[in-house]
Amino acid sequence: MRRIVLTALALGCSLANAPAQTNLLALPEIAAGPFKPDWNSLTNYQTPEWFRDAKFGIWAHWGPQCEPEHGDWYARSMYEEGSGDYKSHLAEYGHPSTNGFKDVIHVWKAEHFDPDKLLKFYKDNGAKIFMALANHHDNFDLFDSKYQPWNSVAVGPHKDLIGGWARAASKNGLRFAVSVHASHTWMWYEPAQSADKTGPFAGVPYDVKLTKADGKGLWWDGLDPQELYAQNHPPGAYNWEWNAAKGSSVPNAAYMEKFFKRTKQLWDDYHPDQIYFDDTVLPFHGVTDEVGLKLAAHFYNTRLDRHGRTGAVMNGKWLDETQRRALVYDIERGKAQGILPLPWQTDTCIGSWHYDQNIFKYHYYKPAASVIRMLADIVSKNGNLMLSVPLQRDGQPDADEIKIVSEIGAWLKLNGDAIYATRPWKIYGEGPSTAVAEKGQFDGQKDVQNKPFTAEDIRFTQSKNGKVLYAIVLDIPKDGQVTIKSLADDAANWPGKIGVVRLLGGGKLAFTRDAGGLHVKLPETFDGKIALALKIQP
Repeated sequence: MRRIVLTALALGCSLANAPAQTNLLALPEIAAGPFKPDWNSLTNYQTPEWFRDAKFGIWAHWGPQCEPEHGDWYARSMYEEGSGDYKSHLAEYGHPSTNGFKDVIHVWKAEHFDPDKLLKFYKDNGAKIFMALANHHDNFDLFDSKYQPWNSVAVGPHKDLIGGWARAASKNGLRFAVSVHASHTWMWYEPAQSADKTGPFAGVPYDVKLTKADGKGLWWDGLDPQELYAQNHPPGAYNWEWNAAKGSSVPNAAYMEKFFKRTKQLWDDYHPDQIYFDDTVLPFHGVTDEVGLKLAAHFYNTRLDRHGRTGAVMNGKWLDETQRRALVYDIERGKAQGILPLPWQTDTCIGSWHYDQNIFKYHYYKPAASVIRMLADIVSKNGNLMLSVPLQRDGQPDADEIKIVSEIGAWLKLNGDAIYATRPWKIYGEGPSTAVAEKGQFDGQKDVQNKPFTAEDIRFTQSKNGKVLYAIVLDIPKDGQVTIKSLADDAANWPGKIGVVRLLGGGKLAFTRDAGGLHVKLPETFDGKIALALKIQP
């Protein structure tokens, strides 16, 4: 059976609709411990307290696709004849038959990479976690990779970027996370297995078909483009879930084994606390779960405390109820409909995932007010926010991004007690927005809803001991009074007396309570602009 399955994988045959299998690949040994590489064992996972307390992280979704500063998925779309990225690539780098994405990597220098300065800025403005891109679908490792010759130490910046981020995170007291996206390279680059249909290069294959021998005497002499592009296979139809029934190609065993080794090395050498996979459930889910399950067991077993609990976090997307007990559920560019029983995460971006100069030029970023309201909603539902702040090619944020992060930080300095180390209350909120269910791009609700929040939209959190309730009012009331209907006289969720109400960043406030709600009078000199938080105690 093992020989038959491996042969099928090597031929790229369909296993996408077969049950997840284990022990089918030649993978290295994993750390021993209580967690085994199967769903039943992994459901013993408990999310560590540090993650539940952190609430807010910042992500540098930064790699060689930021070199052109034309936004996300550049390394794929530059091979699509007639696209905007194809046209700009011709003008800036040359024709992709000779000057492909490998040549973009070559000219990317990350010359102003200063992780200590940047992570201090993020820490000062409220981040508790920092996440760095370890590789993207472009298949380029941003660390000193033993298994991927196309890495940032050998090519391009000639710097160990993940190593720099890891040291800076430790120095600044931030939890360190990494994101891994390279499982999909196999199908992601497949449009490049073609050639121009018109013009002087019609019929000339793009550089993803070049071999190691073709580099003799060139800057990439000794490197094999197939190690980067992984396109020595017949292309299939684009399908993120590896569904061969819908025409997807299926990666071979060597490709999956190499991915496993790269990812295990990343974890073992750089010791992140958290790893995010840009996959449905796990890497190669639909082909086999062996890679992902063994990585999860290894990660968890290498971070055990004296009670046998792991301090590691592993994010997966599109999870069912069983899988959410084994991994921390992630909703891309979205958020939960209501309070989820287990901690979860939103990953989103203030602009494009990879840096896009036009977003800065035309000031299209999410404003701080949108991020703060989104954060409050997410935290009220038992979630964390991982916010990507794209960096320019040189490794620095632009002026708009600095302003936005600073404004988020200023709000958190005043109102952070209502966010950090809190837990969901009995209900997540009240107001018109609780009746809105704008569907997200991928899962759950939209991260930023179209309908504006009002002063009637309130989100609740509570202290871990349950003795303090926080009410985050998502817009500033024009009449100077906040009414919380959920705290009316004899309210089911708070039937007892309310003793004191304070404004975070301020002092005690006058209030009354009747059948219509708790009515809180704001200070006459209050000058809040985005949202305010009230601290309510018996």
